[in-house]
Formats: sequence, C-alpha cells, structure tokens
Amino acid sequence: MFITVLERSVSLAQHNVGTLFRSGWAYMLLLLALNFVIGSALMPEDGFKTVSYMTEPVDKPDEGAFRGLAAVANLLVGFSIAIAYVRRILIDAHDFPLVFGGRTARVIINQIVLSLIGMLSLVPLVIVASLLAAVTAGFGLLLMFLAPFVALMVVQRFSVVLPAAAVDDPLTFRESWHATSGLGWAMAFSALVMSLLAGFLVVVWGLFLNLCDRVVPDGTLLQQIGSAVLPMGTMLILVWVFASLHATFYGLIRERFAERIRLRSEDLSKAEEQRLTARTRAQKAISGAQRMDRR
Repeated sequence: MFITVLERSVSLAQHNVGTLFRSGWAYMLLLLALNFVIGSALMPEDGFKTVSYMTEPVDKPDEGAFRGLAAVANLLVGFSIAIAYVRRILIDAHDFPLVFGGRTARVIINQIVLSLIGMLSLVPLVIVASLLAAVTAGFGLLLMFLAPFVALMVVQRFSVVLPAAAVDDPLTFRESWHATSGLGWAMAFSALVMSLLAGFLVVVWGLFLNLCDRVVPDGTLLQQIGSAVLPMGTMLILVWVFASLHATFYGLIRERFAERIRLRSEDLSKAEEQRLTARTRAQKAISGAQRMDRR
C-alpha cells in the first residue's frame, strides 16, 4: 500500500504542474508582489549579503518580527494557492482568480488543529520514551527516535480534512480517522518521502538562485527580484508537493466509499432478484392451487 500511495502522489504531482500555475497564477503574482515589497523595505543600503531577505542575518528585533509577519503572509497566500490547486484537480473548479473567504479560513483552522494534534501526540511519546530509557536505554532510545514518525502517522490520518475543506466536503476529524483505517503507516511513509523530496527541491532552488546571484551583474532591482523569487518559489514547491499528497489521500478514501456503495448496490440488486424469483414461484404455486380447486 505504501508503494501505491507514493506512486499515486508522485504521479499526481508530476502530471499537474501546469494545473498548479493555471489555478493559482493570480495568487502567485500577489505572492511575488508581496515579497518584492517586503524585500525592498528590508534591503540594506549595500544590498543583501545572501540571496533573499528571508535568509539574511537578523540585526534588529524589529526586522525579525517583520520577517515573521512576512512568513505568515506567505503562508496565507500559499494556502489559497493550495485550495485553488486541489479544487481544480478534484472537482475541476474554475473559481475567480482571487478568492479569500470561509473556505480558506476552514483550511487554515484545520491546519492549526493538525499542528496541535501532532505536538500533543508527540509529548506522551517522548515522556514514555524517556521513562523507558531510564530502565532499558536501547528500547527507550529507539522509541525516542520513532516518536516523531508515530506522531506524523497520527497527523496524516487526520489530514484528509484539509482537501475535504477545500472542496466544501463536511468531513470531520473523526470521520477522517475512521476513513483512513489501515492506511496510517502508508500515509506516514509517503508523507516522509514527499517531505524529503520537497526539502531537496527547496535546496536545489536556493542553490540555483545563489548561482544566478553570482553570475548576474550587481543591481538593486535584480537583487530585489531575486529576494522575492526565493520565498515565492519555496512556497510553490511546498504547495505543489503537499497538496498533491493530500489530494491523493482524499481520493483514496473516496474510492473506498465508492467501493462500499457499489457493493451495497450489488447486494440490493441480488436481493431484488431473489425477491422477484420468490414472488414468481409464489404466483405459480397460487395458480396451481386455483386450478386444483376448479377440478
């Protein structure tokens, strides 16, 4: 099942790169403009020492706070891109280029709840691992090492609420947990591999921009553009990878529901056939009894 989930996630992402840009182009322009303005405000007089304002050393507390607000703004726009991307994949939605409303708020709230679930599930695992380490160091250290992965599995089983909220499906956390029964470890392994893929792509993107920064002649405008492109590209990579992953999870549980409905339909058809057969036999028996009475 792990191979199936991972293959579907990679295939979905690979075949929908164009879908990402077609569904989220307006948000991408907004993201670029947002990072350009913030980078211009934070740019020192002698220019950036690194590629982007997000990678510059923090010299003042105000700069750190401003950079934190910039990260939050990037995340908000990133969620909007993810929603538009998932809606285009799952239900072929063609929404207005820029949409901010209750749907976006629901997805963000669900993500916050998922983060809290991950932290709360990790705490007891770490406590148990610490207690076991005092008695049996080897087993305790092993559990300490596995604790983040177990917490990741728990989060992934609840994570189907994210694409569900994007397509206005009122799927609850409880329903998500039950619907992903038997898929937890496969989902966790897939999420781990896709996270490594996202990290690798972000590093490659950063190295590419760093190389371009060394080759391209110095210029304030070029530095500001490069500063804006780094966080924008990073956000797009994260959206592309993880939105494809969770859209795959949602598709898998909906396939399960479809199979159950199909089975129920077959059962109803068989029951109807049996009822008609019994009714025919009963009518034949009644007709035979009536002929006997006439004689």
